[in-house]
Amino acid sequence: MFEQFFFYIFATVAIVSAICVISVRNPVHSAVFLIVCLLQVAAIFVLLRSPFLAAAQVFIYVGAVMVLFLFAVMVLDMGKAHWKEHLHGQSAPAAVLAGILFILLGYMALKGRMTAPLGTYNEAALVKNTEVVGRALFTKYIFPFEVVSVILLLALVGAIALVMREKRP
Repeated sequence: MFEQFFFYIFATVAIVSAICVISVRNPVHSAVFLIVCLLQVAAIFVLLRSPFLAAAQVFIYVGAVMVLFLFAVMVLDMGKAHWKEHLHGQSAPAAVLAGILFILLGYMALKGRMTAPLGTYNEAALVKNTEVVGRALFTKYIFPFEVVSVILLLALVGAIALVMREKRP
């Protein structure tokens, strides 16, 4: 009963913050709302009895990726950009597509089951699950994991190089 109550709270805050991500004008505020959304997703992972995914969500996305995003936004000084000049009449089609998306999501939510039965998990099963995910991440999937970190590093270096080229007299 309490899990469902907290799920609805976390889901509501996640949805509201996700809407704020795309609706606020300041990119730094948008990144902060994205951090709030990602933290709510981590809380939902805790409710789903997946502490490893919750910790990974907080450490990787909130702790590392969002710091890189905020750094890139501040280095590029995107807050002063005139974003309306770059839309080129895309507001009306975007609004229509967003309306269609919300109608389809509402239909699927009403048609589908609103509650799902909780599994029977004990502490040993949760520890085993975390061990299996960690072992797979650092053995089988270590190469893609490292490739993503190198790509993020290259993107950050590229952003700095673009800014430095623009600021030279």
